[in-house]
Amino acid sequence: MEKVKLSIIYYSSTGINYQLSTWAKEAATEAGAEVRLVKVPELAPESAIVQNPAWKAHYEATKNVKEATSDDIEWADAIIFSTPTRFGNVASQMKQFIDMQGGLWSAGKTTNKVVSAMSSASNPHGGQEATVLSLYTSMMHWGAIIVPPGYTDDSAFVSGGNPYGVSVTQDQNGKMVEDVEAAVKHQAKRTIEVAKKIKA
Repeated sequence: MEKVKLSIIYYSSTGINYQLSTWAKEAATEAGAEVRLVKVPELAPESAIVQNPAWKAHYEATKNVKEATSDDIEWADAIIFSTPTRFGNVASQMKQFIDMQGGLWSAGKTTNKVVSAMSSASNPHGGQEATVLSLYTSMMHWGAIIVPPGYTDDSAFVSGGNPYGVSVTQDQNGKMVEDVEAAVKHQAKRTIEVAKKIKA
């Protein structure tokens, strides 16, 4: 059987969602998928980025990561999105990327894409779940097939128990509070597993 093609599309200002995406790529590759890891374009002006040392460092460190395009959606059988929370919603960078896919949507090229999502926030009740659910609302308009992790693996209970999609809290030092690596990898493998069934 032909390999499942997975696009991992993320936005990350200081590196948390990049790390989540990297773990997802590792697991999906291990599960036999062909994977593209791409970032959505940065919208913030450089004057804002340079004022935050962590943001500037991550921006410089990931300059070689390819920027996502509509082709990454059209090519994919499955997509994993990863975005930080901004006031209980997806980051504007991710929102703009999704909003720009009207051409694909109108041509029916988003239909039946297998989709899962991850998020982060600076506190446990800062909108992590709302962000994932908000992204899934757009996916319903796309006609995508949403694959949440649910409680299909014990890693959910270690990672904070979000059944909609792995989410993590970032502390004041920019580090992850919960241990989510295993949960991210399970979510990625589950996405590939469902995509294989759809592709068959």
